[in-house]
Amino acid sequence: MKKTTLLLSALFSLSVAHSALADDSLAQVKSSGELKIGTEGTYPPFTFHTISGDLTGFDVEIGRAIAQQLHVKPVFVEGKWDGLIAGLDAKRYDVVMNEVGISPERGKKYDFSQPYIASKAVVVVKNDNDSIHDFSDLKGKKSAQSLTSNYAQIARNYGAQLVSTDGFNQSIDLVVQGRADATVNDKLSFLDFKKHRPDAPVKIVASEDNASASAVLLRKGETSLQTAINDALTTLKKDGTYQKISEKYFGEDVSH
Repeated sequence: MKKTTLLLSALFSLSVAHSALADDSLAQVKSSGELKIGTEGTYPPFTFHTISGDLTGFDVEIGRAIAQQLHVKPVFVEGKWDGLIAGLDAKRYDVVMNEVGISPERGKKYDFSQPYIASKAVVVVKNDNDSIHDFSDLKGKKSAQSLTSNYAQIARNYGAQLVSTDGFNQSIDLVVQGRADATVNDKLSFLDFKKHRPDAPVKIVASEDNASASAVLLRKGETSLQTAINDALTTLKKDGTYQKISEKYFGEDVSH
């Protein structure tokens, strides 16, 4: 009995030690002095390039502010949306920040920070389109989508035929060109797009009732880094940094 107890105690100690060793995610970030962030760079106003070529956007500024709270340098690694999550698996970066929607499917394999943005999915069509008035009208229609996005899944759920794109701008272009009937996409992105291209012949015809939340995406089990990022986001919301960045891009608090 005594030997069994000692054995169980030893196994428990090894398990605790292994767990502590396995989750050195924050320690690795601190040791490297960098928080590597995977992002698209082609998804305004969340992550895009200025005319001078500088990377900027809502997610980019929030990412920089999080890194500052962690006392490390933010390093952005750009890639196409459909490959961003694969890059996280390959450990090309520590997290992904690209308005990544929280979903049960992603939650099976990945962890999320606390939500830091909320937006509604909308159906966008060309101005002269009279056949689509609601999500249900997407059935059998061509919808331009990034195939691994939450918006693509919404389009699938309504029976749309998906046309693969690299991101928001290409999706809109295909709708304008008539190569797709619609795109299901982010309302905040569309409003920003129309702000810069008011003459673009596209319109919103339907909007979800409930907003969906987005967060920082992390590899499963990297609890120490997840906790540190959550603490950073909490601080940014308390000290007004989040509000300032949010109002800069959207004119309001978009955290809820």
